[in-house]
Amino acid sequence: MAEDYYKILGIDKNASIDDTKKAYRKLALKYHPDKNPGSKPAEEKFKKISEAYAVLGDPEKRKQYDSFGSQAFSRNFSQEDIFRGFDLNEILRGFGGSRGRGHRRSYENDDLFSQLFGNQQYNQQVPRKGRDLEYNLSITLEEAYSGAEKRISYKKDDGGLNEMTIKIPRGIGTGKKLRLAGKGLPGLNGGPSGNMFINITVAPNPVFTRDGDDIYIHKTITFPQAVLGTSIDVQTLGGETKRIKIPAGTQNNTRIRMKEFGLPHFKKTGTGDQYVRVTVDIPKNITKKQRELVKKLSEEGL
Repeated sequence: MAEDYYKILGIDKNASIDDTKKAYRKLALKYHPDKNPGSKPAEEKFKKISEAYAVLGDPEKRKQYDSFGSQAFSRNFSQEDIFRGFDLNEILRGFGGSRGRGHRRSYENDDLFSQLFGNQQYNQQVPRKGRDLEYNLSITLEEAYSGAEKRISYKKDDGGLNEMTIKIPRGIGTGKKLRLAGKGLPGLNGGPSGNMFINITVAPNPVFTRDGDDIYIHKTITFPQAVLGTSIDVQTLGGETKRIKIPAGTQNNTRIRMKEFGLPHFKKTGTGDQYVRVTVDIPKNITKKQRELVKKLSEEGL
C-alpha cells in the first residue's frame, strides 16, 4: 500500500527542505533503535520515517513523488531507488547511539542502515533501466489503411521538447500499442533507457464504418432502381471509385460485398472486405400522376 510521506513526517506539502530535515531528526531521535532497544514497533516506525525523509528530503525525488502521487511512485520506484544517495550518518550525526562514555556507536562500522533495511547497499551505484513512457496518438482510417509516418513531440523531464518520427503499420486498429525500444526515459547509473509505448486510436470516419478489418458504406437507391436493378458508383477506402451492379429486386438493407476492398490484416497477410449497405428510398410525397401510376401497378399485382 502506498505511503503518505508528508503524513508520516507530520509536515505539509509546502514545508521547506530544512523543515523536513528538522521533522525527521525529531522523529528519528524518538524512534531510533538505540533509544528503543528490542522494540519492533519503534524499529518499523524508524524505517518508515527514514524512507519518507529519503524521498521528501531530496528535491528531485520529492518532485517525482509530488508529480506521480504516492500510488504511482510506489509502483515505479523501488527501495533501492528511494535510498540511493541517502546518508544516514550525516542526518543523525551529533545525536543518538550513545551507550555510555567511550562507547559511542559507530554507524559506519555497525552498518545500522543495512541491519534495518537488509543487506542491500542502497548507496551503491546500481545500473537501473529507465522508466517507460506512453503516448496517445489518434490517426485517420485512411492512415490505418495505407500506413503512415507521424511526427510526434513530447516534453522531457528537463522541460525540453523531444521529437521523433514513427511508422504506423497498415491495418492497425484502436487499442493497439506500438513499442519503441529505448525511447523512454534514460536509465540510471549506466542502465538502459526505458521504452516508449504508442497507444493508437483510429478516429471515426464520416463515410466508412469499420468492423474489424471489414468496412461498410451506405448507399441509397430509388424504389424503381431496386425493382429494376441498376449500377452505382462506390467510393473505396483506397481512394478509387468502383462501379457495382445492383441486382433487380434488391431489398432494403441489403449488403453487397466488394471482396478485398477492406483493411489489410494487421501484421498478417490478406485483406478484409468492403460492404455496401443499400437503403431503398420510399418517397413520402408524390404527384397525382405518380399516384395513379402506382395504383395501376398495384392493380397489376406489383
